[in-house]
Amino acid sequence: MLSAEKIDTIIKRSELIDAQLSAPLDTQTMIKLSRERSELEPVVEAARALRKAEADRKELDALLADPEMADMAREEAALLDKRIPELDLALSKLLLPKDAADEKSAILEIRAGTGGNEAALFAGDLFRMYQRYADIHGWKINVVEESPGEVGGYKEIIAEVNGRGVFARLKFESGVHRVQRVPDTEGSGRIHTSAATVAVLPEAVDIDIQIKPEDLKWDITRASSAGGQHANTTDTAVRIMHLPTGIVVTASARSQQQNRITAMQLLKSRLYEAEREKVDSERAASRKGQVGSGDRSERIRTYNFPQGRVTDHRINLTLYNLPQVMVGIALDEVIEALITSHQADQLADLEGNGG
Repeated sequence: MLSAEKIDTIIKRSELIDAQLSAPLDTQTMIKLSRERSELEPVVEAARALRKAEADRKELDALLADPEMADMAREEAALLDKRIPELDLALSKLLLPKDAADEKSAILEIRAGTGGNEAALFAGDLFRMYQRYADIHGWKINVVEESPGEVGGYKEIIAEVNGRGVFARLKFESGVHRVQRVPDTEGSGRIHTSAATVAVLPEAVDIDIQIKPEDLKWDITRASSAGGQHANTTDTAVRIMHLPTGIVVTASARSQQQNRITAMQLLKSRLYEAEREKVDSERAASRKGQVGSGDRSERIRTYNFPQGRVTDHRINLTLYNLPQVMVGIALDEVIEALITSHQADQLADLEGNGG
């Protein structure tokens, strides 16, 4: 239960900002205060709703002594006794520390793992799942690098997913995804297990990461092509190595200029994520859960086709709606459960540290 002092502090801060905004201000200060007021608004509304429910509950105590009003008061008190903890939890969630990257777009990287051709096919299935999920949320996907598998799917595919709040929802997808099914090429009907790795990186901007020109090694090469009349005969593919870290990125669309832009964006995102992971590892000792850890070696989910089952191993969640998950429709059921689990861990950590 949040303390009355904490709730008072939230409401008073909102009232102070309102008072400041009603006075003449320079543009920069007005923008800063308006942004803070906008971020505070849902918190203040939740705080006031909790405060009103608590006041109403207190008033009912007096009515319980009135024989004519006691029955009605008991009914309303029972409803409020249930609602007050719900309001308190909702407010607590709004006060949880925000991930600065949550509102960002993201870089999605999918790579075939163990399983040969079947792993590449599964990587393709995962990419289509995220494509459809992006469509549902009104996001745009732009493929920036792909390496097709020999019989379909992808050995590797990298794409930009553009939209508001993309990283907040996709960041829990980083890790090893495992598939259990009978491959089309398997005549005996034997179930095979294959895997693909997914990495989701927050899109970095110039203010997130600064790169020195002297730290970069650029190579321009001929982009790979399927051949034929559309074979690439010019040097357009861009490869950048970041010398201090050894991180290498490539972009191989038809435009060299666009490839330069795309490769730099990929590099910034990987450097930004590397810095985030460094900070996360320093906090790991105090973190109780693995949700959102971004550990790409961790087996996070199994897709069992014969049973129509999806299991997320981090939160022991099993759903029997695999077809709906694979077309993106039911993926939110998994992601919402992961977000809820992550928030519960955060709340437990805050309570453990004295709130």
